[in-house]
Amino acid sequence: MFMKKKAGLLLSLTLAASTILGACGNANKEENKTEGGKASNFKVGMVTDTGGVDDKSFNQSAWEGLTKFGKDNDLKENEGFRYLQSEKEADYLPNLTKFAESNYDLTFGIGFLMADAVGKVADQFPKNQFAIVDMVVDKPNVTSITFKENEGSFLVGVVAALTTKTNKVGFIGGVESDLIKKFEYGFIAGVKTVNPNIEVVSQYAGDFNAASKGTQLASTMYGQKVDVIYHAAGGTGNGVFTEAKNRKKKGENVWVIGVDRDQHQEGMPENVTLTSMVKRVDIAVEEVSKEKKEGTLKGGSIKEFGLKEDGVGIAPTTDNVNKDALAKVDEYKQKILNGEIKVPATEAEYKEYEASL
Repeated sequence: MFMKKKAGLLLSLTLAASTILGACGNANKEENKTEGGKASNFKVGMVTDTGGVDDKSFNQSAWEGLTKFGKDNDLKENEGFRYLQSEKEADYLPNLTKFAESNYDLTFGIGFLMADAVGKVADQFPKNQFAIVDMVVDKPNVTSITFKENEGSFLVGVVAALTTKTNKVGFIGGVESDLIKKFEYGFIAGVKTVNPNIEVVSQYAGDFNAASKGTQLASTMYGQKVDVIYHAAGGTGNGVFTEAKNRKKKGENVWVIGVDRDQHQEGMPENVTLTSMVKRVDIAVEEVSKEKKEGTLKGGSIKEFGLKEDGVGIAPTTDNVNKDALAKVDEYKQKILNGEIKVPATEAEYKEYEASL
């Protein structure tokens, strides 16, 4: 009897110990999984277009947003968040596929040129989540991020119109497309709203990564008495800054309006950056990444960022913009926000807008 009781006691103690150890093991698993509410195995990737991650514009802004998200969530670079750079268009699909095959929770395609590749990889990996910037890809597992670039461009057009001394300003775009037309016609509308008599000269480089072409186009424009150039050309825009700085060294009073990021530093040391049209790709990337991590991101949705969402606007560096121009910018910004002005985004919309001036 004593031996049976002893054996029973030992069995009970063993079962109790197993239960406690099991509970501890499960607790440890949960702790490792969440780490204070932050998933330790969450991974988000980003594929750049051919402009590169250090284009000082669009791709760089996206990477800054992803980097901030990663650091805020204790993710390690190259493990929890990373980018792959595309050297040519043919790299888009393979780069996106690498992230998908590695089961990244979310993969960004940066730029409208990646639309076809994002659509294909979304079909091939229907259980994976993707996002694309500057284009709508109608797939149930793709989040499309767009901006009202025309609204921000309108405001820098106001600055250009109130700065030019020659009554002649210019626009240089990268690849001619519906997207870059939003920059162009928003800018022209802003200029013409202030002064319909100002001439606006527009040229396209056909490339987002050809600084020499940017220099060539800017040289021609400045040579034609244009004294303010707004570029929406990615890395090609670096050449516009080069030409402006060379001319400033020779005593010419010319300006560049930057794009996507505050490009004040790109105009130094000659100080040729008048202002920049800031497009907060960084905020959009950070916000979408956060929603995915929190489980609230809905695939197949379109997220649009305009003046109302602080997605576009004038750069914080305003040293070279006079106070009267800044006051006018605020005035027109309010008119856009309250619906008094509907900024055109296409040639057809611009012609209709121009007729009402």
